[in-house]
Amino acid sequence: MTGTLIDMAVRSLAGLVDLDVERTEYRGHARELAAAAARGELIIVLGGDGSINEVVNGVMDNLGRDSAGPGGDGSTGGPPLIAVIPGGGANVLARALGLPVDAAEAIHRVREVIAAGRYRTIGLGLAGDRYFTFSAGLGMDAETVREVERLRAAGRRESTPLFLRTMVSQYYRTDRRWPALTLERDGQPPVSDLFLTIITNRSPWTYVRDRPLLPVPNPDFNSGLDLLALRRIRLTTIFNAVGQMMYIRSRPTRGRDLLSVPGSESLTVRSARPIAFQVDGEYLGETKAVNFQFVPHALRVVA
Repeated sequence: MTGTLIDMAVRSLAGLVDLDVERTEYRGHARELAAAAARGELIIVLGGDGSINEVVNGVMDNLGRDSAGPGGDGSTGGPPLIAVIPGGGANVLARALGLPVDAAEAIHRVREVIAAGRYRTIGLGLAGDRYFTFSAGLGMDAETVREVERLRAAGRRESTPLFLRTMVSQYYRTDRRWPALTLERDGQPPVSDLFLTIITNRSPWTYVRDRPLLPVPNPDFNSGLDLLALRRIRLTTIFNAVGQMMYIRSRPTRGRDLLSVPGSESLTVRSARPIAFQVDGEYLGETKAVNFQFVPHALRVVA
């Protein structure tokens, strides 16, 4: 199927751009390929959110080698440019950009946009030294991602039902007694005793089938980082938060056991013990502290 889509993309874009096709062979390979690309080149990625995240980090690696920021030395003609063709299970970034989930339709859309030269500039989140396009998380959110990755490696197909079942099963495995996380922000007192934090660069956080989960209304890639944290890990708290994110569009998610912080330029989350950490649905191991920053106007996308 992937080979067919690659051939379709090559045929569709023939005469519009000159393509060099590279297939990834291992985790991290997409980042290496993107980092090795010539400055200013359009990079088209056919894959899921994890592959897209690697490409984004690769082009930002490339940019950072000899420039202080997007277009900082005038040599790039602007921020790096990528195009996305969805090929994963969730395809959160592609959907958030308004692209069709069907890869064939997305290829047609990408061709139209490239031909018209209509590019969008978006901000990125930066978690430590890792850029993310839509979300990062610490705690049960990242534990769920870790378990889904294990199941996928064992042959399970990534899907919304698999993620939801894994999240429920992880609820019974996670530490629900001792909150480990503390939120720190400049000019604000620290907020301790948090079990889980989700930091979004743009709502939605994810999708349940075709319905977006929006921690904040009016989703935007250029309004800073939004944080949603849980003070308690209970099924009622989780279902309440998910229900609000699915059906309420007039205000941020709120509740007695919920903490919502919209539009931050920077924040730090510390943990009293090593805790699971993920970005864009990719598990990165355990950590005890992550500094998050919003990077405005960091990337151009074909959308």
